[in-house]
Amino acid sequence: MERHLSPLKVFFLFLILMMMETAWSQTPSLVRNIRIPLSAELDAYPELADAQDLEAEQYDYPIKSIREIAPFIITGMVYGWKFEYTPLDKGRGVEEYLEITEIVPSSSIQSGITYVSPWIQNNRLNCWVEYKRSDSQVQLYNLWASIENPVIHGRGYGELSHGFDGIKEAAYEALKDAIRNHYRSTIKNKPKAIRGSVLIRNIPTIGIDSGRYVFNLDFFLEYGKIIKYTVY
Repeated sequence: MERHLSPLKVFFLFLILMMMETAWSQTPSLVRNIRIPLSAELDAYPELADAQDLEAEQYDYPIKSIREIAPFIITGMVYGWKFEYTPLDKGRGVEEYLEITEIVPSSSIQSGITYVSPWIQNNRLNCWVEYKRSDSQVQLYNLWASIENPVIHGRGYGELSHGFDGIKEAAYEALKDAIRNHYRSTIKNKPKAIRGSVLIRNIPTIGIDSGRYVFNLDFFLEYGKIIKYTVY
């Protein structure tokens, strides 16, 4: 038996759909709009920890630090990084090593990065770092996501005393951890080197634990080249 909706039910269904469409149109795309929190120590100027004048010259160091690390992270989210990874091989006396190269220089996106809503808390200068992807950059992300690229996860640590170099250390260690864990399950014998590319998949989480930065990252992995010792 065919069922028909009453005009009143049709009206309410139409009203609900309109409300949902309006809500969706007002929700910014998480892919297009990047927004990550960053912070920097004020230890270089402890006497200003409670100050509120963010224009003071004494804030130059933490501001400079934030402006240095933000493009590095965001270019990893927008264009990705190339990497070459050498696994630890004690039998051959080979140390573990990771080299990261920006696919597109971070200088190309610096003008599009904005720093908003600064605040001071626990002797740290905090702010939100924002970047809006262009149409072509959104298409690039969707391409990475649509291809059969595996998703890999890693956690890395960096010394808090190293400032923003510590955050960069933690990012390197997170990528190293992700690559190591993924290839351990796919490669039987340790290779001489692994080359490939990654794109940071979503908003990284940065925390502090026992005097160290903690960086959690998810990546899309694009397979590159596995170099075996036997070819040499």
